[in-house]
Amino acid sequence: MRAAVITISTSKAAGEGVDESGARLVSYAQSLGAEIAGHDLIPDDQGRIERRLRHWIEDLRCALVLTTGGTGLAPSDVTPEATRAIIEREAPGITEAMRGASRTHTPHWMLSRGVAGVAGSTLIINFPGSPASIDEAGAAIIGSLPHALRLIAGEHPAH
Repeated sequence: MRAAVITISTSKAAGEGVDESGARLVSYAQSLGAEIAGHDLIPDDQGRIERRLRHWIEDLRCALVLTTGGTGLAPSDVTPEATRAIIEREAPGITEAMRGASRTHTPHWMLSRGVAGVAGSTLIINFPGSPASIDEAGAAIIGSLPHALRLIAGEHPAH
């Protein structure tokens, strides 16, 4: 399975600090057995996010695209809008589980607007921008992702 990671952060894309979240998502995808097709670091720009999502989905045929950042309430946080513009079907249970996992760790858990969904044969999941939140949210969904990816690929594993 091929996967891509997109870090969305205007400050990190400008060279301010280290992209720890993207590195965490790369490791997370590898723990699922994914071959990493690439990792982008781009600013909070809806059009640019949509273009990168399409690149990984249409050009490189990744089965999984994970994003980090841009899921909050700031005016520049447009990752969910970019993702919704690309996906054909939402998978709300994934992000509900992710938010629920963060509930015991931060009082701001309900401010995350990340979405997950399917575009063609690709699963896209918006993770929060915090490295610690990636670990917490990722742990909540890791058990279901292999099954979800098999279903999206057209396999019909036993339920």
